[in-house]
Amino acid sequence: MLPPPTSWEQIYDLLGIKDFIYFISSPSIQDQLLGIKLAFIAFTIFFFCAVIYFYLNSSYLHYKFLQDTAEFISWQPYGLAEANKRWKKITKKLATGNENDYKLAIIEADEYLHLTLENAGYKGETFEELVKDAGTRLLPNYEDILDAHVVRSSIVYNPGYSLDIEKAKKILANYEAAVKNISIS
Repeated sequence: MLPPPTSWEQIYDLLGIKDFIYFISSPSIQDQLLGIKLAFIAFTIFFFCAVIYFYLNSSYLHYKFLQDTAEFISWQPYGLAEANKRWKKITKKLATGNENDYKLAIIEADEYLHLTLENAGYKGETFEELVKDAGTRLLPNYEDILDAHVVRSSIVYNPGYSLDIEKAKKILANYEAAVKNISIS
């Protein structure tokens, strides 16, 4: 039986590591492996470039870096600035004092909520199904939204539908709350 190795040198000799290292680093083997080395270098460069390309063209940077930066700069949750901008355009229609503009504002708010629900990934063929999929957790005013949608449908299908400013403001406030809840979730 062999005595146990006492130094790294003896361990290398016992396992044959030293001979293997000398063999691999010999000039004759290095000349033979040159083609394989170049192929692996080419593969490494190709895959590194592919990783960089897909990294830049994916939404990963957007979600991991740009979204946080936008939130930090604007002091608002991401997506809320765009929602506020579009919402101001809708609420400007209330300032005109024209009933037709009130109706148009409600129609646009309904379409904007529909688009926001679809972009957030909720499923449904109709507006009601989208709202139902979002549920009461994201839409605390669930019933009010469905009532507002009924008013919107009445406006679209009944040209003589009468709408006053107070009712329009209440409906738009419900839509605004829903859009902002969806936008920041």
